[in-house]
Amino acid sequence: MAFESLTQKLSNAFKKLRGKGKLTEEDIKLAMREVRIALLEADVNMLVAKDFIKTVSERAMGAEVMESLTPAQQVIKIVNEELTALMGSENSRVKFANHGPTIIMMCGLQGAGKTTHTAKLAKLYLKQGHRPLVAALDIYRPAAIEQLEIVAQQAGVPVFQMGKTDPVVVAKNAYNHAKDHGNDILILDTAGRLHIDQQLMQELTDIKATVPVTETLLVIDAMAGQDAVNIAKNFNETIGLDGVIVTKMDGDTRGGSALSVKAVTGKPIKFVGTGEKLDDLETFHPDRMASRILGMGDVLTLIEKARDVQDQKAAEETAKKMMQNKFDMNDMLEQFQQVRKMGGISSMLSMMPGAASISDDDEERAEKEMKRIEAIIYSMTKKERAKPSIIDAKRKRRIARGSGTQVQDVNKLLRQFEQMQKMMKQFNKNPKAFNRMLRGR
Repeated sequence: MAFESLTQKLSNAFKKLRGKGKLTEEDIKLAMREVRIALLEADVNMLVAKDFIKTVSERAMGAEVMESLTPAQQVIKIVNEELTALMGSENSRVKFANHGPTIIMMCGLQGAGKTTHTAKLAKLYLKQGHRPLVAALDIYRPAAIEQLEIVAQQAGVPVFQMGKTDPVVVAKNAYNHAKDHGNDILILDTAGRLHIDQQLMQELTDIKATVPVTETLLVIDAMAGQDAVNIAKNFNETIGLDGVIVTKMDGDTRGGSALSVKAVTGKPIKFVGTGEKLDDLETFHPDRMASRILGMGDVLTLIEKARDVQDQKAAEETAKKMMQNKFDMNDMLEQFQQVRKMGGISSMLSMMPGAASISDDDEERAEKEMKRIEAIIYSMTKKERAKPSIIDAKRKRRIARGSGTQVQDVNKLLRQFEQMQKMMKQFNKNPKAFNRMLRGR
């Protein structure tokens, strides 16, 4: 995940502070030096990193911290607040037009993921009850129109295209089409270039002069590092931006662009791409990202992901089965499938508090264990999944062979399942305790 290295280095810097009952100015200077190096290695803009360290240092050396009983926690709190402020303080939403369709113009360089994220954004709004339309304005890149048609079909949204017609004319006709057909959102997939050039910028300027663009969003690649920030600055100065979408935030990137773009351009990050699937687009929350960077987790996003992938009726049915002690291996398999929809074990662990202490090996072991359990359950018959108590020694050997595991692995899963059933019996005797557990109290 992005920021993994930064999270680890910040965690190491703060670990040294936690061991001290009282902090000196020298302690804070040494810690801030490590933080500064960590930020620069994460590709954060040099001036942004310098200003950040100056602000944090001034606050950290105040009487409130130096005289506190928990000075290390106070310093981490300050870093958290300043990281949040650096990325925009609060999440910025796309503005909607008061009259007529809301027009979102997507722009950026080639390879940043602009066309894919046009479909992702359209699907996000479709799920929210809107009627989006996407328009193909990239007439230069080979098969760009065909690519948009494919991803839009996967997203379940219509496409407006006029072949190799002038993009300005296409934009005008797409706007009229959206008005006539009741589409409340129109997303323009404009042409990208390998680098910023005058022709690209003039075309975008002409489009904005022809149709009432509500939001201009720049799509930048998190792996581009400092180049991403420079690209954002140039686009903003030439055509004017309203926000940024940072893609490939799920990759092994340093992610410095996400920490720098707001400070350099004054424009907020509005969305982040977190994977290759069309559902892998998240609203950007600066406070949640700051917590994730500091290893404090992002439980709210985790809950939202669970809510998005979990059918409410199915969730209630599962809870009911657990209360009645009727939860079986089929239900367990279904829960694993829900985890997969949420991005898998690695994605979930990265949002948990203490994520900085979870190593790649830990994630890999957890992923392997889940695959092993899935293989064992898939090797069972329907009757065995519904009633695991019938699984005798002969069945265990067959299940082990079918799943490519050992008999002891099958025994381990059955023991865990039995323990879970015993626990549910206890909660069944005390429903109030079960409800408190569900509410997290």
